[in-house]
Amino acid sequence: MKQFLLFSFLLAALAGTAQKKKAAPDPLAGIDTLMERILKDRKAAGFAVAVVKKDKVIYAKGFGYRDYEKKLPATENTLFAIGSCTKAFTSSLMGLFNKDNKLEYDKPARDYLPELRFFNDDLNKGVTVRDLMCHRTGLPRHDYSWYLFNSDSRDSLLQRIRYQEPTAPLRQTWQYNNFMFLAQGMIAEKLSGASWEKNIQEKILLPLGMKTSNFSVLDMAKSPDAALGYTLHKDSLIWKTDYYNINAMGPAGSINSSVTEMANWVITWINGGKFNGKEVLPAAYVKEAMSSQMVIGSGLPDPEIPDAHFSNYGFGWMMASYRGHYRVEHGGNIDGFSASTCFFPTDSIGIIVLTNQNASGVPGIVRNSLADRLLQLKPIDWNGRANAAREKAKKAEKEGAAAIVSNKKTGTSPTHKKEEYTGLFRHPGYGDFEITQRSDSLYMLTRNGEAWLRHYHYDVFEALPVDKHFGIDTSSREYLKINFHYNSAGDINTVSIPLQGGLKDIEFTRTAKAKEISKSDLEKFTGMFEFAPGSGVKFYLKGDKTLFAFLEGQPEYELVPVAKNKFDLKILSGYSVLFEENEKGEIISASFIQPNGTFKAKKK
Repeated sequence: MKQFLLFSFLLAALAGTAQKKKAAPDPLAGIDTLMERILKDRKAAGFAVAVVKKDKVIYAKGFGYRDYEKKLPATENTLFAIGSCTKAFTSSLMGLFNKDNKLEYDKPARDYLPELRFFNDDLNKGVTVRDLMCHRTGLPRHDYSWYLFNSDSRDSLLQRIRYQEPTAPLRQTWQYNNFMFLAQGMIAEKLSGASWEKNIQEKILLPLGMKTSNFSVLDMAKSPDAALGYTLHKDSLIWKTDYYNINAMGPAGSINSSVTEMANWVITWINGGKFNGKEVLPAAYVKEAMSSQMVIGSGLPDPEIPDAHFSNYGFGWMMASYRGHYRVEHGGNIDGFSASTCFFPTDSIGIIVLTNQNASGVPGIVRNSLADRLLQLKPIDWNGRANAAREKAKKAEKEGAAAIVSNKKTGTSPTHKKEEYTGLFRHPGYGDFEITQRSDSLYMLTRNGEAWLRHYHYDVFEALPVDKHFGIDTSSREYLKINFHYNSAGDINTVSIPLQGGLKDIEFTRTAKAKEISKSDLEKFTGMFEFAPGSGVKFYLKGDKTLFAFLEGQPEYELVPVAKNKFDLKILSGYSVLFEENEKGEIISASFIQPNGTFKAKKK
């Protein structure tokens, strides 16, 4: 009887234990309410989130709107720009080529892409493929080169690298650089004979069933379920922003995808490179890519969250210890969109957050809030912390405004007439922009928009961005400074702009923009002109629109019309020809204006 009672007691105890286990709370219970609160507090148009556990998607949902004006909802299948989350895809191609013995990580990158050239020979000889993959080449971002002075040509962007100065020796420090992922994409193109896009499509997207993901905002715009991009104007107004086409810089950040399809990508990483039991990425590569290759920074613990620390980089992934759990993650930002792709390999959990809000805090807040629940950690009110930080920042900004002392020198004026500041300005590592005059104002025109140049002091102007909806942006206390310089002849010949921290201002050389001039108007400048008996210059036409000058013993010089009766020598900066006419409009002389003086020749 005693044995029977003991047995019954044990059964009851086991049943009670089973009931307790069964009653374990659902980590995702009430999550929709939290997501809606984050959407509201962050004033976001919309976002989507997916959660992966082992090889299954356990949660996927959209919140808010993919089209805020038309109130079209964001869903788990809505396409968003993932920005730099693209980088892990690009480096994975290097892993696939490595497996096929077509590439070695520690060989010089120029062995595979001879067109890639750096600022000096030490970098040309020393930079390896591995250095490209983990941001340790010594080059800083130089992001204005591709963002402000964009190009449609991948080759053109690659050629700029040789003129971009490093700020540290090779492998000394971690410095994020999008150009190095462009280079990896072009290595893939060189090794395969196919475009980067085709490589990603065939080797990764198709095996993972990522059928709607694409590589261009032009393609995304054609999708029936694509998100529009938005920005927050004056901290309150949700305003649509244009898509930004970065196709040429595609390998660094042009993929567009949904959280549902990105979940397949994360499942592959959690499962050592396999998807549905089939290898998509080499296991050896996966292990190395999510291992520390370079220290990003100290990654010291936050006093309030002492169990979140260390900050390292692998191949297209960032590593951190999140509250005692090893986290692999990468964010993404491009005009109107923000993203986070993250997984915890030892916990077999992944989280993807995509939003159509520019420079948004939503991905990080959602990611951390979900991670706390899924990892069964004591929840931190990440959204509340963000709200408090926002209010603190507003207060600090208001208090700090009064403390700012301007270095502007009052009572100064420009040294030249406004039209003399106009022209094309070029830097081989950055591209070009134009300065033009409208009425009494100067404007800076780039591939990514325009700015009004407001006089600051002397020959320094401030560049105030012009928004097509809101006009000139006067909300900032600090604007990009454009500093004009002139040569010994007194002509504006360069501008310097502080575009990259750690380096002297980037200097652009002025090339006057050619003015349209007819053949009949050009013909009046032709003929022989004499400096002195026996010493002269001949002006003549080639074709219908090109004037040339020839001096004995020198090459012929092509002349570019830049103002009335004035021409610049195309290949010589600071050299120009100014023709003089009489009251009848007849050309009577030509003055060569150059750094060592002005030399006048009378027409024969």
